[in-house]
Amino acid sequence: MNALKRLNDALPGLVVGIIIYGALCEMVSVWFVHNRLTWSVGLFAGVLCAVFMAVHIALVIDDSVRFGTGTRMLAVKSVLRYMAVAVVFFALAISGIGDVVAAFIGVMGLKIAAYAQPKIDQIFFKKRTGKDIHNEE
Repeated sequence: MNALKRLNDALPGLVVGIIIYGALCEMVSVWFVHNRLTWSVGLFAGVLCAVFMAVHIALVIDDSVRFGTGTRMLAVKSVLRYMAVAVVFFALAISGIGDVVAAFIGVMGLKIAAYAQPKIDQIFFKKRTGKDIHNEE
């Protein structure tokens, strides 16, 4: 986690949030699907894609700040990131080894974790949010 924190302060909380989201989705959804193995493989692939996307976004932001890369390079790297996820989805669909819907749900963990990240930091990493500092008496 220290390597992630060096890259971006919010990244460890984001990764933990994605993993918690994936675990919760697995615990709830596995009881309602017919092919549990295919569903679980798809969800796991989606969660891995979400973690990859979070780390890649942090790397791209870090590079752009350090080296002053232009908006064109940011756009190219964003397209490549989404293409990598599309390749994973396509591979799951063609091979049948994982459920594409489950993979999509796993990737949505990035969005959920982004909203939950301040609370996750507060709970798991004992960080204080700006709200706590202002409400102190």
